[in-house]
Amino acid sequence: MNYSKLFLSVLFGVTILISSCDDEEDVCVETTWYQDADSDGLGNADVSQTACVQPSGYVADNSDTDDSSAASTGSTPLAAFDEFNEDAVTISFDGDDITIESNGLPNHTSPYWSTSNSLYIEPFVASTSEMSPGTISSGSYTVTVPATPVKASSSSATGLGAIGIAVTGAPIFNDEEGPNIALSANVASGFDYAGAHMGPTGYHYHLESTDVEANTTLSYDDEKLIGILQDGFLLYGRKCNSTDDHPTNLDASGGHISATQHSSDEEFYHYHIINETYIGSYILLFGVDLQGTPNTIM
Repeated sequence: MNYSKLFLSVLFGVTILISSCDDEEDVCVETTWYQDADSDGLGNADVSQTACVQPSGYVADNSDTDDSSAASTGSTPLAAFDEFNEDAVTISFDGDDITIESNGLPNHTSPYWSTSNSLYIEPFVASTSEMSPGTISSGSYTVTVPATPVKASSSSATGLGAIGIAVTGAPIFNDEEGPNIALSANVASGFDYAGAHMGPTGYHYHLESTDVEANTTLSYDDEKLIGILQDGFLLYGRKCNSTDDHPTNLDASGGHISATQHSSDEEFYHYHIINETYIGSYILLFGVDLQGTPNTIM
């Protein structure tokens, strides 16, 4: 037997194995995650596991002293409503209820405006061949939500149509383009820089806006307010004002309890755009379950 060849073969195999392990270690960085049994974004320090990817029902936070019940969700700060486009949105208060009415006309440029409109621009993000037909026109969206929304005992899936109203006045849609039809890269390529396009019910957003010079209004990887969802909880950009970074204690719906730029250090439950890509480089505004009780947007 040629022992030198055998030795070299074994040595070569061990080298490949070590190299493979090194590659895996470079990819996998384990983090300690803490159980969030009450889905309030706060984890139980006594129940944890380590994993490279965040396990369902676990968060990076470990400050929950009572994981059997959610912390108070707090009241929606009224200062947040100052962000809404006053030319499109009317906010009214009646006791414990807040009613948001909008004509759906955004206050930013888009190739989906009529060419005669001063806000019309030539498409430069949207693929002209994939743009949906129609131009932006006035609509009607109304939703009444509690001033102090609370998390429901179970989450609710969003449906087709408007699931919220953005600060610009245009409605927010989820990650579906039709009944059980997820957004595709082809459809998304027809969206303008605002992450929106036309549909049977009018102009609406699906995605986070693009970082382009024309975007002077919308949130892109920052802490700006996006709008309010149909369960009454506010939706913010990917970063949180409380840390000036991407929050690490979000629940399955991208929500947590913290202060924001609108709450004068008072903490309350709100959503963030989840910092994950979808169908390539796109980022969804909201493609998960609502944690509160949904109210109909008429």
